[in-house]
Amino acid sequence: MRWALVKVCLAVTAMVVIAFAVPLGLVIREMASDRAFSDAERQAGTIAPTLSITTDREELTRAVLSTEPGDRGHLAVHVPAPDRSRAGEGAADGPLDIGTRRATLKDVETVRKAGRASISEVTGGFALLQPTALSTGEIAVVEVFVPEGEVSNGVATAWLMLAGVGVALIVGSVAVADRLGVRMVQPAQRLAGAAQDLGEGRLGTRVPEEGPTELRSAAVAFNSMADQVVQLLANERELAADLSHRLRTPLTVLRLNAASLGEGPAAEQTRAAVQQLEHEVDTIIRTAREQRPQTQGGQPGAGCDASEVIRERMGFWSALAEDEGREVRLAGVDRTVRIPVARPELAAALDALLGNVFRHTPEGTAFAVDVHHSGDAVIVLVSDAGPGIDDPKAALARGASGRAGSSGSTGLGLDIVRRVAESTGGDLRIGRSVLGGTEVRIWIGLLGNRPERGRRGHGRRVGRRIGRQRREENRAAAGPPH
Repeated sequence: MRWALVKVCLAVTAMVVIAFAVPLGLVIREMASDRAFSDAERQAGTIAPTLSITTDREELTRAVLSTEPGDRGHLAVHVPAPDRSRAGEGAADGPLDIGTRRATLKDVETVRKAGRASISEVTGGFALLQPTALSTGEIAVVEVFVPEGEVSNGVATAWLMLAGVGVALIVGSVAVADRLGVRMVQPAQRLAGAAQDLGEGRLGTRVPEEGPTELRSAAVAFNSMADQVVQLLANERELAADLSHRLRTPLTVLRLNAASLGEGPAAEQTRAAVQQLEHEVDTIIRTAREQRPQTQGGQPGAGCDASEVIRERMGFWSALAEDEGREVRLAGVDRTVRIPVARPELAAALDALLGNVFRHTPEGTAFAVDVHHSGDAVIVLVSDAGPGIDDPKAALARGASGRAGSSGSTGLGLDIVRRVAESTGGDLRIGRSVLGGTEVRIWIGLLGNRPERGRRGHGRRVGRRIGRQRREENRAAAGPPH
């Protein structure tokens, strides 16, 4: 469409330029020719007063040489033989030819008989033949040679200027047509590209609502449709997350209860069934996450309040923690903290980490969740007082839990958390907590930029500051030493 518009504009502009430039060029050539012959007539008229007075050869020769064309050899005078009955003293005895004659004798005689000026084409240019009456009543012919260069003087320059103006007009019209085409085509291309991206699962794709009226309306309709698709998929993911939460909690309770059944065929069958059921649930969740379309962080409908989600999930897990005698600490969730992560995804990540705490630490093990807002990122720390992870780097590299005694783990939990962090430009780190066990730090970027090395050091300083706060709180709760 863009190139079609450019071609049409090029053809129309070229036709207009040709329609005006060609006639104008011909007019310029005619004007140059008229100017040259008008000058020749004026120069021929300068010798007429002398011819009306005398026909003496010497006098005429001096008069011819005194003129500019005569001095260059471009002026000639042709005087016929005088009528002796009317000629006075000093008249020539025969015809006189003063100067260089370039016109033919036939042309000269024709002008003398007709009494009208004429232009004859000669070698190297043109000859203007101007009749002039003598005092004797005869007709003399003054010949002025006009070179070809003078007839076309300035025509080539004028034609070049016309050609330059025409080219400039064509280039300018093409540039304007190209800009207009871009203004019309780019919104359509963006709309087509956004539709393709949406079809490939990038649900954060939106189209700028600009361009012609029809394309703006199409962009508005597309964005509305994309928002509805995102909302529908978010609702489905939230429902899947709720179902997984409802399954994980009773499975955890069943696993803990099965561990206390002792030995025997029935106890072994129960534990095997619970383990098989946990495996099936993990398989279902993994399959659902692999088939889930990826959205772009920070897009409309993809953010949530981290404090609200963490309070909600901690309330959910606190009931089980109370049954197992676990001490729970929660800090930093007293104010709103907006992050570019969908609510179901953050809830799934928290459930994965807290589920690992219950699954891989003994009953009665304390754990804590701290949230810190550092301006360009939100840091979530999940700590426990358990045995810790033997090899944190290997656990992150292979996506397994890496905890002591965690054989048979699918490693899905850390993979879920890592994907959530990396979708915002953040990362996931595992270290030793101040409680003595494992500390999982989730760095969630607010600007979509991967944290720099200095900012990572800032995250470690934040973790140490939170640890100092915990130790001070523990000392305050214990009271003064006895």
